[in-house]
Amino acid sequence: MSTFTMDTSTSRATPTPVPGKRMTAPSIRARKEKVEGGYRTEQPLVMLTAYTMRMAQLLDPHCDMLLVGDSLGQVIYGLPSTIPVTLEMMCAHGAAVVRGSWHSLVAVDMPFGSYEGSPDQAFANASRIMKETGCAAVKLEGGEAMAPTVDFLTRRGIPVIGHVGLTPQAVNILGGYGARGKTGDEAKLIERDALAVSEAGAFCIVVEGVMEEIATTIAQKVAAPIIGIGASAECDGQVLVTDDMLGMFERTPRFVKRFDDLAARISEAARTYAEEVRGRTFPTADQTYRPKPRQD
Repeated sequence: MSTFTMDTSTSRATPTPVPGKRMTAPSIRARKEKVEGGYRTEQPLVMLTAYTMRMAQLLDPHCDMLLVGDSLGQVIYGLPSTIPVTLEMMCAHGAAVVRGSWHSLVAVDMPFGSYEGSPDQAFANASRIMKETGCAAVKLEGGEAMAPTVDFLTRRGIPVIGHVGLTPQAVNILGGYGARGKTGDEAKLIERDALAVSEAGAFCIVVEGVMEEIATTIAQKVAAPIIGIGASAECDGQVLVTDDMLGMFERTPRFVKRFDDLAARISEAARTYAEEVRGRTFPTADQTYRPKPRQD
């Protein structure tokens, strides 16, 4: 894995990290190799979501890929699902994340309604996302039905990440966010979806919310790296919504591990700030502008 150093003087006003060589779609794809009995990635890939410049700066040194997910609809905008997310939202946040990163491959979700109509529609909107954000790839949901679109895009220079299993944009068809693949027929369908998207040219595939055995089988059978979320530790990498991982929400999916409890820490910092403001103990002389003493 490539690494780079980052200038610790980064601030809100002067973000000045030292640029490094970004991960690319071919370098991600090359991490998975053919082995006896199937495929395997020796070192799992690391992906997290990012929606802002500053969060991208903090995550970038530790990740192979940053995903500007349409989950921003719920995380940033408080929407009930990803369905209302617009192309304009994705472009604005995608550009911010690209500006805040120097190492990770940045991929941007194509929002609902921006690619399903036809391959031509998908190309027009994917090329707009790449032009306006500077990202290196787009992600779209769907399996066999979307394979022709994946092929159309990749043949025209747009790297694609697939997404099968639990596909949040299809929540109204699926009837909820429950795990997929509980029946044999559904498991076979998910496997076919992953194979179809890989063969169509996707350089990696997110497999979300599926029974562990399905994800393990797909990771072994499919040439493209499989990025799990609510899947299996045997996947070729993992992704989580960063705000879930950091403990920013009280309720999270079962597959999320909280690596911190930032919500409590932020709330405590705000409580202390409010207490000091009301008690007139903030600001102090250290935070106050005063004339410099005259030197006669």
